[in-house]
Amino acid sequence: MKILIESHIPFIKGLLEPVAQVEYLEPEQFTPQSVACADALVIRTRTVCNEALLAGSRVQFIGTATIGTDHIDLDYCRNHGITVCNAAGCNAPAVAQYVLATIGHFMQQQGIASPAELTLGIVGVGHVGSIVERFARECGFKVLLCDPPRAEAEGAESFVDIHTIAAKADIITFHTPLTRNGAHATYHMCNHELLASLRRCRLLINSARGAVVDNAHLVQYMQSHPALSVAIDCWEGEPNISPELLDKAFVATPHIAGYSAEGKKRGTAMVIEQINRHFGWNIVPQAVDACTPTRGASCVTLSRITHSYNPLTDTHALKSAPHTFEALRNHYLLRHEVENG
Repeated sequence: MKILIESHIPFIKGLLEPVAQVEYLEPEQFTPQSVACADALVIRTRTVCNEALLAGSRVQFIGTATIGTDHIDLDYCRNHGITVCNAAGCNAPAVAQYVLATIGHFMQQQGIASPAELTLGIVGVGHVGSIVERFARECGFKVLLCDPPRAEAEGAESFVDIHTIAAKADIITFHTPLTRNGAHATYHMCNHELLASLRRCRLLINSARGAVVDNAHLVQYMQSHPALSVAIDCWEGEPNISPELLDKAFVATPHIAGYSAEGKKRGTAMVIEQINRHFGWNIVPQAVDACTPTRGASCVTLSRITHSYNPLTDTHALKSAPHTFEALRNHYLLRHEVENG
């Protein structure tokens, strides 16, 4: 039994060695040659698992210690008997902390005294968006929700469409998966048409997936609308990000919105649980007692969130050395999530 694990996944080293031959690889070291004799892969978003990588291998299990799966060809895996699991919701409280901390620091910069003055539009109300919504309401923001799949399934009463968000929201934050097909595809959801329809937006945040926002059109829009501030954690073309967007961004971070110690512990524990289920093992994750629930703090204040994390520190690091994007991400000093206020 051979398992390949991305070397930057924390809290996993030493766990699987008693039951398997384990190798830790950099993302670029996952090649058809290295994967050919592997039975299982444990990865992050940087490892693209598709036919080009997997064809002819004996891989039967892929676990990604992330919430998304757009880096995995699910159809290929399904058709070839490969079990895929992710860690849905593992970092949701950390991303919510990132979003509300960004808003708090933006308000300080703009001299906005009260959250009650602002309407927050949340696009995508799943694991992350639901916590952003709860935190925002507890902090006193007015909130609009846009989630067409949920609106279809649950009824439209609690939701608005994207055009209403564009017209009425002072702050817009994206929390959708990246999908390219179907009735509700999210690829370039924030494009020139949506940007042109903004009426009140003062801050736009993307901590979902890079290609949810058309980065090139966003740069063009900001050139003629300099009053718009943006916070970008997820970029198109990572790690080769747009220098123009980096320069213009109020907050610019190297895809670390979800990088809390608690979130990483949850992610690893979720993958280990699925490995146990697939192979019939009983591996106990490290520090499993610290894997706090994915719902996050039960009661927060904007002041406590803002004091718990300052995204401007990470922004300074990235703007000072954009070529170190991957190093900043891979060696990020994991922060702690916000606690109850």
